[in-house]
Amino acid sequence: MDLNLEGKKVFISGSTKGIGFETARLFLNEGAKVIINGRTSKSVQDALSNLNNDGVTGLVADFMDDSHVKSLIENIPNDIDILVNNVGIFKGKDFNDETVEDWNDHFKVNLMSGVQLSKHFLPGMIKRNWGRIIFISSECATLVPSDLLSYSVSKASINVYSSGLAKLTKGTNVTVNTIVPGSTLSEGSKKFLEETALRENKTKDQVEKNFFNDVRDSSLLSRFLTVSEVANTILYFSSPLASGTNGASIRVDGGSMGSII
Repeated sequence: MDLNLEGKKVFISGSTKGIGFETARLFLNEGAKVIINGRTSKSVQDALSNLNNDGVTGLVADFMDDSHVKSLIENIPNDIDILVNNVGIFKGKDFNDETVEDWNDHFKVNLMSGVQLSKHFLPGMIKRNWGRIIFISSECATLVPSDLLSYSVSKASINVYSSGLAKLTKGTNVTVNTIVPGSTLSEGSKKFLEETALRENKTKDQVEKNFFNDVRDSSLLSRFLTVSEVANTILYFSSPLASGTNGASIRVDGGSMGSII
């Protein structure tokens, strides 16, 4: 399927690994011009080498550092067509061990990165009467683990912000939507499987099966999503073909959240 993305200018925050990297790769395959982003020069250069495409450039910025964010915004072209707010962090801690700093960090990176970028780029999209802003949330916004409270609340706030932001696009060809992935086989999940398998003397397949039996038993897929499954959804809702969807939270959760709407 031709998604009509050729020549579109895309910025993806947090895109040197995982979902962000795969999204960049798929955009490039569609002929888009992509700017990726990572926290360090090495991560950006490694990703650029792995993508190996003339249509991609990279910018270094750590969203924990306000000066980095200011510099990043100044160096991204103002005529970005598609903004994918993907950057995020998570710290797994019991409630009593979570600090105020942990809460601040989750909100600064997971929510405020998208707030700052969308505030900068939405006016230009409105003026040009075309654009896509995509936020990446998480099933944890609804299925809240007790050891990921601050992370989960930060992701839930993304859903609220995105829904409100979409209302500013009324009557235009700009859309704002949120993609809500379920448990995905990202770098963090791979590390979890490897470490748990080693610690419990089990195979990674056994650990994955136990996870979906005991922790995420509501999943209908009963497996981790691939980054490609999530990235393909991001691409579609970033494309002109998805013009009828605005202000929505789109689940790519394998059925784990169980809602009929």
